[in-house]
Amino acid sequence: MKTIPEGWKLEDNYLTREIEFKTFMDCIGFINELAQIAEAEEHHPDMIITWKHLTLKLTTHDEGGITQLDIEMAKKINELVNKWKEK
Repeated sequence: MKTIPEGWKLEDNYLTREIEFKTFMDCIGFINELAQIAEAEEHHPDMIITWKHLTLKLTTHDEGGITQLDIEMAKKINELVNKWKEK
């Protein structure tokens, strides 16, 4: 497997990332943008929302674990995170 993207960690058969936002609505705004990317890529992360905290989990269920598809999606999510940090 290629290198795990910055900000992500390996947990069982998942790549996971924790993101903290300034407000609940920022978290929801981020998720709405992420949903557009996930639909376009046809690869959807598991998401757990706790107020202004978001946990993302990526795996390729059909393959039973992490694949290059997950690595690429994590990189796209990182780009979105960087965009939101600039706001």
